[in-house]
Amino acid sequence: MSLDSLKSALPDFAKDLKLNLGSVIGNQDTLTRQQLWGTVLSCAIAARSPRVLGELEPEAKAALSPEAYTAAKSAAAIMAMNNVFYRTRHLLSDPEYGTLRAGLRMNVIGNPGVEKVDFELWCLAVSAINGCGQCLDSHEQVLRKAGVDRESVQEAFKIASVIQAVAVTLDSEAVLAGV
Repeated sequence: MSLDSLKSALPDFAKDLKLNLGSVIGNQDTLTRQQLWGTVLSCAIAARSPRVLGELEPEAKAALSPEAYTAAKSAAAIMAMNNVFYRTRHLLSDPEYGTLRAGLRMNVIGNPGVEKVDFELWCLAVSAINGCGQCLDSHEQVLRKAGVDRESVQEAFKIASVIQAVAVTLDSEAVLAGV
């Protein structure tokens, strides 16, 4: 199970995805190793594809410390909740919802067990997959204030976009093939 297995599983019509998967993960030099593989793992979880997660998780686990591995999973988990909550609150036309106390526990954001910048990057990438503009803005602002450049922020959501596209393509092909 590996990145190469995912690339070879992609159909010919998804050649661009195959190339992009290799470049955003295999030939990436903008992010640190921990940032890269935490982004990959959290996005593979957020993409909800058993095949993609099954192929990428072993490489991510080997590349990450136990603390970073857990933190990347925590980023996917907390953002699964936050992205729904904050996206919904933003989309409702009644602005009063924005004044109400959230009342949801989010302790992991304050103490993720890894460098805050890495965790914020993973939260941003998951938010890109889940489509929460408010969360994207919030995490991008924290990253930029911490000195993270736009290229690194963009690299995280490039990874998210490619992993999501690979997941959609492989899962839909499996359904169409009757698997």
